[in-house]
Amino acid sequence: MLNLFNLKRLSWKDTNGQQKVVLSATEVESLRSELADLEEREAHLKARLEHIDEILRCARLSGYLQMRTRWEPLPGEPPALDDSDVDDWRPFFVVLQGPSIFLYSTSTDISPQDSTILSDVVEVGCMPCHTQEDGEIRYYFYIVTRRGLRYECSSASKFQVDAWVTTLQDECKLGSDSITLES
Repeated sequence: MLNLFNLKRLSWKDTNGQQKVVLSATEVESLRSELADLEEREAHLKARLEHIDEILRCARLSGYLQMRTRWEPLPGEPPALDDSDVDDWRPFFVVLQGPSIFLYSTSTDISPQDSTILSDVVEVGCMPCHTQEDGEIRYYFYIVTRRGLRYECSSASKFQVDAWVTTLQDECKLGSDSITLES
């Protein structure tokens, strides 16, 4: 659209002291097409905004967390190797809504990347916090499902981690063995 409104491209006529733009039929049709595309994009963005608004209005808890997944070792399996040096943490916009936890790549996504039903959660707890190379302290917690999937979650906010752990333990009817973070 910006190309069409380039002053060098447009034909200008001066009639009775007024300047008017002269467009060919092709240029008019191109403008109509671009306007229709912009209106469609605007409608799509409004739908996304309404979806986000609805999620946040209905969510009991939401926010960005760094996350990664691991599988719990099966009975008789050797413990997993120490992978603390593996940097496979990804940011997710996590939403606790209804009976589920939804993981979105960004807060503006329409569809979640993953979800877990709260009734499948068998354990929620804190992990030790760590000081990053840049001096930032990261706080951690985990969620384990009955299928053995372990979500490890991290945030720079102790308050955010405490809120998630407390809320999930309450919602999943789990005992609050340790809801305060280790320093």
